[in-house]
Amino acid sequence: MARSIVFTLVLAVALAAGFSGRPSAQSSGVDTAFAAFWTAPSPDAAAKLIEPIVRAGVNFDEAYRRLQRGRPYTARETGVQHLQNRTSDGVEHHYAVTVPDNYDPARTYQVRIQLHGGVGGRATNAAVGTGTVGALSGAEQIYVVPYAWAEQPWWGNDQVLNLAAIVDNLKRLYNVDENRVVLSGVSDGGTGAYFVAMRETTPFASILPLNGYILVLALRDIDDGLIFANNLRNKPIFAVNGGRDPLYPTRVVDPTIEHMTRGGVSVDYHPQPNAAHNTAWWPEVKDTYETFVREHARTPLPDTLTWETGNSANFNRAHWLVIDTLGATKNDAKALADLNDMAMPPSADFGVQSSGKRITRVTPGSNADRIGLKAGDALVRVNDQSASASADVADALDGMPPGSKVTLLVARDNAPVELTGVYQPRIVESPPTHLFARGGGSGRVDVVRAGNVVTATTRGVTAFTLLLSPDQFDFAKPVKVVANGRTVFDGKVEKNVRTLLTYAASDNDRTMLFGAALHIKLD
Repeated sequence: MARSIVFTLVLAVALAAGFSGRPSAQSSGVDTAFAAFWTAPSPDAAAKLIEPIVRAGVNFDEAYRRLQRGRPYTARETGVQHLQNRTSDGVEHHYAVTVPDNYDPARTYQVRIQLHGGVGGRATNAAVGTGTVGALSGAEQIYVVPYAWAEQPWWGNDQVLNLAAIVDNLKRLYNVDENRVVLSGVSDGGTGAYFVAMRETTPFASILPLNGYILVLALRDIDDGLIFANNLRNKPIFAVNGGRDPLYPTRVVDPTIEHMTRGGVSVDYHPQPNAAHNTAWWPEVKDTYETFVREHARTPLPDTLTWETGNSANFNRAHWLVIDTLGATKNDAKALADLNDMAMPPSADFGVQSSGKRITRVTPGSNADRIGLKAGDALVRVNDQSASASADVADALDGMPPGSKVTLLVARDNAPVELTGVYQPRIVESPPTHLFARGGGSGRVDVVRAGNVVTATTRGVTAFTLLLSPDQFDFAKPVKVVANGRTVFDGKVEKNVRTLLTYAASDNDRTMLFGAALHIKLD
């Protein structure tokens, strides 16, 4: 009996020690390792702190819970903060962050990154102005104003790296709502927002170009052959353009907006008929803009994704899809709708070629030939409308309904000649135009998830990776991947704490955590 009493006392003491609330050595080691991980200043620094966490003995579920909770945040200075970074290509960047006066580290905050215009007129990377968004302020949030200049415009890879680094740093300093980071811009900044969205989509909830024009990116000195309009399908767009904008009027912008919408891009377009190239319309549009942002939080793990890249080493990822290697396979998809191909309306062929108002050639048997036009004629007037000195003959007749009577006054051999007839041009089907040039080969993957089944359609890709999150996939059941109609994987996938920590280090995102990386090779 005495031995039994002693054993009972020893057991009671042991149990008391086990439930005393004192941390075990293992728990203390995990706490210390995570504390270092959270204070890492960059993704690269955080990646170097993965092994200490693993060695401390943390299991997957505990690591997952800690990553979902995220780092502890403390009070910060409010108002305008001037910061800087150096991107991986060695370029120094400055940016300004405006923190709400009542910033509370226990709350999460929406972020708006605002890209400025007038890039070509800036010679250096120096900060300009107050660093605030000025009159364009709206809902309470953290505002970010980065800077671009002539050598590093928004439509360059360096600025894409810069914006990614800014978002990462913000999330290390402030309690950012990862699913409410939006990218907006005015003029060059609006055009730049389109560019960034086609290079890097993962961090952003929505894209908001104001007074921008996507086809500026098609200019020969900008288009690098690696701009892929299909990537715009991943995020909603809020766009504003002015009808009297001398640079990008709505009559020029509208057809591209309509094309994107028909091609599956979600565009909420707000043309301002009387607006010039400014934001005088902001007071009327502000509430609509902020409502759009509020109603379009990012889905961190979307069930549908599409991504195209020409470089499998950079800008090759959209959320949980990574394109690893490019190349043709025998089972490539035969047809993928391509937003780069823009259908053109039928054109009216009147039968003349001109240099300005001067006709250089008349097609025999054409409408122009039947009316009596000759090479060398200079168009003076169409009906009662004088011909513009800068317009050619086709422009002068643009908008005239076929079948209508027309009177043309031309100068022929320095004498006026009046010609009459019926405007009846030949209607010609126009081939699609390409929005952007194509350099080398590109690869594209479209994925759709339904439960644990992923259906992929690929072109020009020989390998890709699917990042699997416990919030999206059931790891207790098999995962099936079907690519171009063929099953390329069907089996169980194990959760891995190193994979979890690797992507947590690079993404710095509490809402987008991955337990496994499933590598798919195609033949």
